[in-house]
Amino acid sequence: MSAPQLFTPYKLRNLELANRIVIAPMCQYSAENGCMNDWHMMHLGQLAQSGAGLLTFEASAVSPEGRITWADVGLYSDASEAAMKRVVDGIRRWSSVPLAIQLSHAGRKASTARPWDNAGPYAPDHEKGWQTVAPSAVAWSAESTPPQALDEAGLAAIRDSFAEAATRAARLGFDVIQLHAAHGYLLHQFLSPLSNQRTDSYGGSLENRARFPLEVFDAVREAFPADKPVSVRISATDWVEGGFTLDEAVAFSKMLEARGADVIHVSSGGLHPDQQINVYPGYQVPLAQAVKNAVAIPVVAVGLITEPEHAESIIASGEADFIGIARTALYDPRWPWHAAAKLGAQVKVASQYQRCQPHALKNLFTS
Repeated sequence: MSAPQLFTPYKLRNLELANRIVIAPMCQYSAENGCMNDWHMMHLGQLAQSGAGLLTFEASAVSPEGRITWADVGLYSDASEAAMKRVVDGIRRWSSVPLAIQLSHAGRKASTARPWDNAGPYAPDHEKGWQTVAPSAVAWSAESTPPQALDEAGLAAIRDSFAEAATRAARLGFDVIQLHAAHGYLLHQFLSPLSNQRTDSYGGSLENRARFPLEVFDAVREAFPADKPVSVRISATDWVEGGFTLDEAVAFSKMLEARGADVIHVSSGGLHPDQQINVYPGYQVPLAQAVKNAVAIPVVAVGLITEPEHAESIIASGEADFIGIARTALYDPRWPWHAAAKLGAQVKVASQYQRCQPHALKNLFTS
């Protein structure tokens, strides 16, 4: 019997992925001065034993001001690189799972409290805050301090910081870089007319609004080894009237494909507090399918995909090439094992775990 489509391999440039399950990046808000620590070793270490085809490290800021919160991970200094190397090396010792890293800049959504602190955005003069930057001086919310609009020097500095972070990621041995152009962070802020009100060559038409994200992509693509994939995560709609639309997301995806992007990871929302989203299992899959219908490169679908049969149907029907799980993987770090068991597939596990194979599933595990 043929393997379920969810558990068929896929090749991205020279990278072989064992299956179509991607663990998406999940911020842990637990770093110290941008540096990973034992929490990240434990958190990512267990996910490295999940059986997923690809494990993505959380959003890693390319500068201190690009962090969402003061407790976010960064990849912008020798210290943050060394701390991340410890985690990468620990995973590599015990797992062969390919590793991706999401590079990000939060823009106007930076300088906030951790989610569980319930403190909202911090003002620039707060001990845990700083002045934010954005395409335009348009605040994220009524409680936020307006950001400073980026000038040419500021744009160049951020573009260079993405390239430097990509160089560090290459040095660390990451297999994939994902650029974060979704969820209302800086690159998404340039794409949306709700946050980008510039009148220069970086604002106005979609071609202009896409200019800076594409420049950042080019800089990262040049800095990362040519045989390794670069993906981009987008929000395919703002879910707000007058915002970034699915048609624009499709057009932007075509631009990325033409410049050498290897994967488009399709999410949505996050740019405006007035967004209205009808949430249900797979609610973002139609967005991924619209992008997939327009490009030849693979597409990742996400959004309340929690049941193995649902994930299998998305891949088997051609709606997307991969499914991304995040909260699902936090709730069940062995979700790929359980999906393989339910769908009649096999999954690779560490030798140390071979003995836990259920008695009734003699062919579930490979080592």
